[in-house]
Amino acid sequence: MEDRRLLDHVARIQAEWRRERPDVDVTPQGVIGRLHRLGGLLTEELTRVYGRYGLSEGEFDVLCALRRAGEPYERAPGELAVHTMVTTGAMTKRIDRLERAGLVTRRRSDDDQRGRIVALTGPGRELIDRAFTDHMRNERHLLDLLTPAEAETLEALLTAWLARVEQPRPSGGEDYRDQGAH
Repeated sequence: MEDRRLLDHVARIQAEWRRERPDVDVTPQGVIGRLHRLGGLLTEELTRVYGRYGLSEGEFDVLCALRRAGEPYERAPGELAVHTMVTTGAMTKRIDRLERAGLVTRRRSDDDQRGRIVALTGPGRELIDRAFTDHMRNERHLLDLLTPAEAETLEALLTAWLARVEQPRPSGGEDYRDQGAH
């Protein structure tokens, strides 16, 4: 039997499944399980920085999307939802919270009086500029756990894999994204 001290969490799970279900190929867990675990750990590290600024991950995303828009730092709520990959209902809640905090304002669209525009306030811009600088410093710290060559290789692999996973699937066939995993 393998020395359990030499196995990481995912390898231990794989070993247990191999013992219990030798008929099932569990090698995908080696990649997927580690990515899932790493994703959770990275999210913890990233949200710690957002919390220093009184922001949730979603609120940080909204402020970043507004800041990236450039002068005058505004977007329609639907556009923000697309840029942050959430529903418009979830976006409304985030905007409400940011507006109460004085970080964004809402106004009617000049082009369409029914539409709304969300804009960064001066304090919102100052906050996101500080938070984003700290966020990038944190991401650099996390990425520096790899060598530059490892980071470059990982980025290329993840870019290729993500592009393939995000490709639309032909209708009518089973979509692996509809299946559970573990």
